Amino acid sequence: MFPEYDVVVVGAGHSGCEAAVAAANMGSRVMIATMNMNTIAQMSCNPAMGGVAKGQIVREIDAMCGYSGIVTDHTMVQFRMLNRSKGPAMWSPRAQSDRMLFAAKWREMLEANPNIDFWQEMVTGIVVKDGRAVGVRTGLGLEIPAKAVILTNGTFLNGLIHIGEKQFGGGRAGERAAKGITEQLQELGFEAGRMKTGTPPRLDGRSIDWDALEEQPGDENPGKFSYSDTPAAERQIPCHIAYTSPEVHDTLKEGFDRSPMFNGRIQGLGPRYCPSIEDKIDRFAERDRHQLFVEPEGWTTCEVYVNGFSSSLPEDVQYKALRKIRGFENAKMFRPGYAIEYDFFQPTQLHPTLETRLVNNLYFAGQINGTTGYEEAGCQGLIAGINAHLSINEEDPFIVKRSEGYMGVLIDDLVNKGTKEPYRMFTSRAEYRILLRQDNADLRLTPIAQRLGMKGAEERMQRVLAKEEAAEAISKFVRQLSVEPGQLNRYLQEIGSQPMKQKMKLHSVLLRPHVHLEGLRKAVPALQEFLEGYEQEFVDLAEVNMKYEGYIDRERERVEKMNRLERVPLQDSMDYHELKSLSAEAREKLSQLRPRTLGQASRISGVSPADISVLLVHMGR
Repeated sequence: MFPEYDVVVVGAGHSGCEAAVAAANMGSRVMIATMNMNTIAQMSCNPAMGGVAKGQIVREIDAMCGYSGIVTDHTMVQFRMLNRSKGPAMWSPRAQSDRMLFAAKWREMLEANPNIDFWQEMVTGIVVKDGRAVGVRTGLGLEIPAKAVILTNGTFLNGLIHIGEKQFGGGRAGERAAKGITEQLQELGFEAGRMKTGTPPRLDGRSIDWDALEEQPGDENPGKFSYSDTPAAERQIPCHIAYTSPEVHDTLKEGFDRSPMFNGRIQGLGPRYCPSIEDKIDRFAERDRHQLFVEPEGWTTCEVYVNGFSSSLPEDVQYKALRKIRGFENAKMFRPGYAIEYDFFQPTQLHPTLETRLVNNLYFAGQINGTTGYEEAGCQGLIAGINAHLSINEEDPFIVKRSEGYMGVLIDDLVNKGTKEPYRMFTSRAEYRILLRQDNADLRLTPIAQRLGMKGAEERMQRVLAKEEAAEAISKFVRQLSVEPGQLNRYLQEIGSQPMKQKMKLHSVLLRPHVHLEGLRKAVPALQEFLEGYEQEFVDLAEVNMKYEGYIDRERERVEKMNRLERVPLQDSMDYHELKSLSAEAREKLSQLRPRTLGQASRISGVSPADISVLLVHMGR
């Protein structure tokens, strides 16, 4: 019934969609197998993409010719650049999307790809022959043959939904859980675990007193995610901010005896950085209020998402507590919040390509690896899709270094350290974050996409080259232009900077704190005239490069030092147990994880600098 596909992707969430696109746009014939064609790319939790560090990931996906950024730009209802008051390494784009349009746009783009087919049915197992994945088996007993399989099951593997004392199987509200895959993988020797996540109640926006809430508008000049020619937002919908109170907390506590979190019915570990409201008031008992973000679900719906009020308490307790929040006194609830438990597999069982160590040409991506978030899932799907295509075509694997992208940081963390709770990306996890900014993801990764032969990369490279040339030209002009005190002292006084006493290069003035090209161009006609020929994105890159040049250069030196270790390969056949000078923990971890390079070995938990020195001596270095 089915031809042999190059790649079968199981699941059509954010990870599965990006995996399918990546493999298909490199030339593979791809099948997406999903339980429900109507929920492709559904935003199961909040209707937003990006955020701190996550926004950088979306831009990296886009730079590699993925679709998440494009879809977000076409469907956003609000855009904000977070952390503008901090340094550029912390700037993080975030967009609210129209939930229904987002899924519809993703499906439209997938269906427009001639290399992608679809099949709606539950996949219940992997077909494995001679230690290699060669297809999948469905609930109807059909086999879909493939040269590689990518599992992107999200929260569906033996998913269990909790609302108070009620529990029922499901991968998402109103959808069945997926059965069979976990059990088969365990028989093959994989280690499985349980994790928990949750979602808040959805409210009827018509029943909310919006005047009682704080309005949070989008940026005055909204940006976008994709480096391609996507539309900028012409209009936006505001978000709002509400707050809990001691009365709200007391009401929630009334349901603690019926909470599956506190009475032991939930066994899985939940996300540390996005806890449920009951977890927050239990762990932070000293706080008398918590902030809630009231987010629109789209242009044409009155449904709103209460970000920060994730809960698995009984629905009557959720409802009673919500109506004690200022502005929610008459709120109507569309559906209650719930917690969901699901199976995951320790990512230390993967190679950095996301191929499993136990079964060749079988890849895991997304929440099956213990991560949380659309963005983290999407980038894993992209990497798995690329490597599945490369593997079946007997080409070298593709691994993003920690110095090349947040994607590299995430996967390196997962495969070397594993995770005991849902993994979430933060800027603090990246040691080279001044190099991994949201404004330069295309400069870092689009040349790689071009080398890989990714469809669309050639056209994107033209813009990358233009951007690099523009930044260099702007920098050269600013370094050469001299300015008189009379031109700038008024501007400097306005921003609280010391006035100039003599003529100086504009570059020297730019290096001062709180001085920006935007302000300088208004005071210096020659600069204004020169910059008029350049896009704002190009001007912003030039400014960051000049103002932070010293930091950038130092970070590049650090990268080069680490790359020396990355260039030292470790043989997969090395017997670490024979190296008695290694610590016992290092022998155990190195034998288990089989790092490919000395750099990777140095980042494994339990492997000390002394152990790295032992390996260097052993290798004659």
